[in-house]
Amino acid sequence: MTVAHDPLAVPPVGEALLAAGLIDAETLAWALERQEQTGERLGHILMIAGKVHRLELQRILGEQWGMEFIDLMRTPMDVELAQRFDPDALLAQGWVPVRRSKGRVVVATCEPPTPAIAAAVRDVLGPDVLTDLRTTTSLDVERAVLSLFREQVVERSTLDLLTNRPELSAAAGNTRGQKATIAFLPLLVTFCALLDRQLTLAGLALAANGVFLATVLLKLVACIVGLRRPAQPAAAERIDDRDLPRYTVLVPVYREANVIGDLIGNLAGLDYPEEKLEVLVLLESDDEETIAAARAAKPPASVRLVVVPDAAPKTKPKACNVGLLLATGEHLVIYDAEDRPDPAQLRKAVAAFRAAGERTVCVQARLHYWNFSTNLLTRLFGLEYGYWFGAMLPGLDRLRLPIPLGGTSNHFRTDALRRLGGWDPHNVTEDADLGLRAAVEGYRVGVIDSWTDEEACSRVRPWIRQRTRWIKGYLQTTLVHTRSPIKLIRNIGPRNAIGFLALIGGTPLTFLLMPVAWSLSIAWLLLHSTAGLPGALDEALRVSDIAGLIFGNLTMIGLNAMAAIRERGWRSVGVAALNPLYWMLHSWAAWRALIQLVRNPFLWEKTPHGLDAGAGPPALHDVLHATRAAADPPALSRAA
Repeated sequence: MTVAHDPLAVPPVGEALLAAGLIDAETLAWALERQEQTGERLGHILMIAGKVHRLELQRILGEQWGMEFIDLMRTPMDVELAQRFDPDALLAQGWVPVRRSKGRVVVATCEPPTPAIAAAVRDVLGPDVLTDLRTTTSLDVERAVLSLFREQVVERSTLDLLTNRPELSAAAGNTRGQKATIAFLPLLVTFCALLDRQLTLAGLALAANGVFLATVLLKLVACIVGLRRPAQPAAAERIDDRDLPRYTVLVPVYREANVIGDLIGNLAGLDYPEEKLEVLVLLESDDEETIAAARAAKPPASVRLVVVPDAAPKTKPKACNVGLLLATGEHLVIYDAEDRPDPAQLRKAVAAFRAAGERTVCVQARLHYWNFSTNLLTRLFGLEYGYWFGAMLPGLDRLRLPIPLGGTSNHFRTDALRRLGGWDPHNVTEDADLGLRAAVEGYRVGVIDSWTDEEACSRVRPWIRQRTRWIKGYLQTTLVHTRSPIKLIRNIGPRNAIGFLALIGGTPLTFLLMPVAWSLSIAWLLLHSTAGLPGALDEALRVSDIAGLIFGNLTMIGLNAMAAIRERGWRSVGVAALNPLYWMLHSWAAWRALIQLVRNPFLWEKTPHGLDAGAGPPALHDVLHATRAAADPPALSRAA
């Protein structure tokens, strides 16, 4: 039975911890000062700083509240009883029903006892039900809910979008019209080739060059607009720590035991109050090596290791959906395990959201590759992302066109992300899909002047697998959002629809058609083999060949050269000339993606990280150690 308590009759939690010998006076003074700076609970501050263990803190709180402590990890729970409640409400309110005992329902809560808990229990179980409140930690409540509602968690993380918005899920498959079109086009080409092979090849070359040029022109216009953006405004006044919201960081990892230790250090470099930071490391249940490495890293109290239930599809977006279910932050960001974000990135995102308005659901930071100089592949990779994030995405932002998100360093309004349905676990490029889905729902995606250091894939085979997944995801996204072209145009407007088709649809189509188009163009230009074509078609073909081979490729070389000059200096400009060879690698990946789209559309090919672990710059936490040391709490005379 819960003992009624008088808040005025018990000492503050700090004094209670001091009296119990769990902290000393100097640490209490530091924690009180930190409380004044951040506005956070004193016990939470001490726990996050590692000065008191969560179990010790909760036992002291339980004594103050007149409640017995219950260890949920060692207590049998009534699954049938618990599953009569809503898991979202349990997580949000911080309590969970445990069992019936002596005519009462035992309820474990990490929050102070209030009549609202008993009222919520009666709402579900009946007006005559009595409650017996016990105290437990918030982590134990979370783990209990994940265990008790495992099937519901799996269903929500894998099927929620398909169930509620099937028209936006890749798992719904293609429409009859799409299937008919896909089947009809090869038959049409074959039939035309039987009638006139040369005319058919000329038509294919014109179509391929047209798609290539449309994609290139969109990128060129976006880059020009992006480069002409007004200079960034003067740095806004630093937001006071008390006014900063709680921030959730999702880090999905799989088979990354080799970099999990660096992850903890890299995130420690973030310039954000640790008391307002919630880091969820999302681990797959069959990845025992990474789970063991994460536990061995002994992460701080602000980092929680969440083991995602094993279920198909085993994809990053499925893991992120589990993280979204548990997230308590007003804002949320995704980082990869090897990421080294700009220390001020979270503060910049908060400022951007406050300036942008409620319809901006996401802001994207730029990606920068620290292993640029490893080999030719990483140099081409770095230049590609240099113009993509440095010019093209800012240009799309200014043109108010849909922005395909990157797989990392995208910051969300958590509530709006939930309204969007989270990520599509069946789309292997879930980030690009989510950027367009946001546009369909009337939201905006912007960019911020911040960066994240990442590792570019330095080996050809892993790079091919990575690009296969990305291109397959672009194809999936195109098919999903063209199920009803009229509805797409009505939702986002003709201009946005054209931009989407040119970028998301046109890019993989360009890679697929490029070898055929380039081969035919070179052959016709060199061998003059178009003599049998009608004059107008012959002239159009020659113009498109020249435009594609010369203008198109020179434009892409120029964009890469621009990125080289801006980010790497003049010495890297020569690498840009090799961009056509880099695009041939993309073509290889594109054909592989098309085959996979038919045979295994939801296969997630994992990109290995840590291949160049020794080549990177020092971790952010090493760089910032000296400046942060003064803000650390004083050491205790005894272990917390």
